[in-house]
Amino acid sequence: MPVSISPGYFYFNSHCFELRLCVSLTPMTTPLWNAVQQHAPVCCSSRYGLALLSSYGFFVVYSLRVNLSVAMVDMLNNTHHSSINHSSSVCPAHASPTRPQHNHTASVYNWDSETQGWILGSFFYGYILTQIPGGYLAGRYGPKWLMGFGILGTVVFTLLTPVAADLGASYLIAVRVFEGIGEGVTFPAMYTMWAAWAPPLERSRLLTISYIGAQLGTVIALPVSGEICFYLDWTYVFYIFGAFGLVWFVLWALFVFNSPNTHPRISERERLYITSSLKNELSTSTHIPWGSIVTSIPLWAIVVAHFSYNWTFYTLLTLLPTYMNDILGFSIQQNGMLSALPYIGCAVLAVLSGQIADYLRESCQCPTVRVRKVASLVGMIGPAVFLVAAGYTGCNYTMAVTFLTISSSLGGVSASGFNINHLDIAPSYAGILLGITNTFATIPGMVGPVIARALTKNNTIEEWQIVFYIAATINLLGASFYTLLGQGKVQPWAVHTSYSHGD
Repeated sequence: MPVSISPGYFYFNSHCFELRLCVSLTPMTTPLWNAVQQHAPVCCSSRYGLALLSSYGFFVVYSLRVNLSVAMVDMLNNTHHSSINHSSSVCPAHASPTRPQHNHTASVYNWDSETQGWILGSFFYGYILTQIPGGYLAGRYGPKWLMGFGILGTVVFTLLTPVAADLGASYLIAVRVFEGIGEGVTFPAMYTMWAAWAPPLERSRLLTISYIGAQLGTVIALPVSGEICFYLDWTYVFYIFGAFGLVWFVLWALFVFNSPNTHPRISERERLYITSSLKNELSTSTHIPWGSIVTSIPLWAIVVAHFSYNWTFYTLLTLLPTYMNDILGFSIQQNGMLSALPYIGCAVLAVLSGQIADYLRESCQCPTVRVRKVASLVGMIGPAVFLVAAGYTGCNYTMAVTFLTISSSLGGVSASGFNINHLDIAPSYAGILLGITNTFATIPGMVGPVIARALTKNNTIEEWQIVFYIAATINLLGASFYTLLGQGKVQPWAVHTSYSHGD
């Protein structure tokens, strides 16, 4: 009987630096048996090369998104926030080294907490505008250049940030809006790319490798931004990370292609493996079933989960450095490193959950819908519990940082949950679906920082507890809704012949 060789789990050979996959054998009934007798290898493959380059791209995306959160602490003209005593923090300040004198050359500004909230949230007012158009344009014209020029545009406006800040808060807000417009196309474009590149039983692996770049961007940008502010000044935060973005664009332009069929250097074995594995899942129609999409209950389950998760995620992403500074009294140098700790755990659990999810689906024959729901529950309820607990640690620095780290770390598990469910229910329209869900999921980034800063005008621990309670409650509601209505199979409207992976 012919069999297909499917991916099971990773094996790393440290002697020859080779990454391999153990395999399992399952019956194969497709007529393309002769073309794909063997699983295409991982080492030097085009699909994993795409995963690494897209991961670099999302590193750039998130480093440009979060660096302002740390730089903002150093951009404010507040003598109470001296680098030595932090006398305005609620908790006793932490001693830190004396800052080099040359780092005082950059301008500082008299922005109140409300203005800070609008500056931090302004990115998302642009980001929300290009979500659905991004998915549509990627499907119609191809995702490569859409994503490439989207990130390049963000890089250009990042380099203009110091000039805009000197001109005034309104100019800085405008620049951040334009950055958001550029970044808004990235996730829909990449989902469209993966619809053509990711074999169904490798989706969790490939997508978690790809999107771990977002976590790494956060993990690296936060502490490095703090060090740059300490030793240089805040303007270099935008120049240095902008330069990394320019390098990425050159690599992306040279080595990435829209599909296996248009890639000039892909092996025939890998091309046939990818295209044959997707033949039963992709729609051959150019018509977009908008009516079926907007009335799809499984899609709205993802929308609610995505919105809920992002409320907590964006609250911490934009305001954690402020919390570390104003409440816990950490200096600009300590702030970046401690603010990054939660995202280190998030990145690790995101990758591990991807390996476990695909292993359960293939080797243990666990239904896709069950894997997605369990991952979503762990990745949403866990963060809610520990976020609330962090609000009650008072000035116990160790417990506060530990609970915040556990909260964000558990959130990484959702990377194998609702986050990639778009590709399960409608791979042909994954970019459009991601655009729809990310449109709603951007709203927390727009209003979350504004609401949080409005609730924390006096910077008391009790005020921050309210912020954490709101985020945790929204997380719990989203997890419950997705558990009730989420699905794991290709929807009938997404293909001419529906095909399921264990649901």
